[in-house]
Amino acid sequence: MSPSPPLHAWTSHHFTVPLPAHHRLPIGKYAPLVKRLLGEGILTPEHLHASRSAPREWLESAHDPHYVARVVEGDLDAAELRALGLPWSPDLVARASAGVFGTVSAARAALVHGVAGNLAGGSHHAFRDRGEAFCLFNDLAVAIEMLRAKGRIRRPFVLDLDVHQGNGTAAIFAGDPAVFTFSIHGESNYPSRKLSGSFDLGLPNGTRDEEYLVALDRHLPSALDGHAPDLVLYQAGVDALADDALGQLSLTHSGLRARDARVFAWCEARQLPIAVTLGGGYSRPSDASIEAHVGVWREARGARDRRAPVDDVDDFVDAVNTRPNP
Repeated sequence: MSPSPPLHAWTSHHFTVPLPAHHRLPIGKYAPLVKRLLGEGILTPEHLHASRSAPREWLESAHDPHYVARVVEGDLDAAELRALGLPWSPDLVARASAGVFGTVSAARAALVHGVAGNLAGGSHHAFRDRGEAFCLFNDLAVAIEMLRAKGRIRRPFVLDLDVHQGNGTAAIFAGDPAVFTFSIHGESNYPSRKLSGSFDLGLPNGTRDEEYLVALDRHLPSALDGHAPDLVLYQAGVDALADDALGQLSLTHSGLRARDARVFAWCEARQLPIAVTLGGGYSRPSDASIEAHVGVWREARGARDRRAPVDDVDDFVDAVNTRPNP
């Protein structure tokens, strides 16, 4: 039996962040998620890479340099920290920039292998000059700007199916027709003031599987065809799950699996490379969110298995993990 083709993934779970007791950010879900994915053979140790902190110049490709400097130096004021919802620490900065590193690396890997991902990231509430809602740096925006600067992509597509609208990503790319930002989210959920992306659809509280999938079927294939992207960045948040503490929609695990199966199938049919980021998932305890994240990666594994084989050259990973630029 021939081995499965490589599904490259990056992880930041080795970065710890001190948080107050009972904080809403489920920092404890990342390590057991990695253990599950390795234990089930969805990922293999040789293709799971430890993220490292991204260089400051990467962060400045999508963020105001003054904002980056103030973050690094711990110079955010009380109002900024309230909006962020996290206490500042050097560990927080290191972890957030490692999330950026993972998404940049996964995006590059997707261009080579068709499917790759980051077991962190999806920090879509970070704006060019500020952070919000647990999002310090916008890894999706940085990946786009880094790869565009190198001429590797021209028409990226941000597919955001987190239950919260990606207001930061929409703001960063407002007025840039080369970047398509697609969001299906909870209409009454955070943020209270939605910003206009390329396509936004707010769903009412309690939306169930059938209504959600009908909306996805109606809008996503035509958006992909209309934009004709050369890379899809999939913010695969699982907080639309009925069990989620911050969700307000009522999807089941089966509905989320159907969502992800459609996304990967549509990208596969169009031969679009897809880089997956983790996004939200806030069930209490975290078991339901972890199970839903595993479901996303099962679909990614299947999609990678169906793609045409590519030579897994060792220096590809070495380049991604060691060079200062993607």
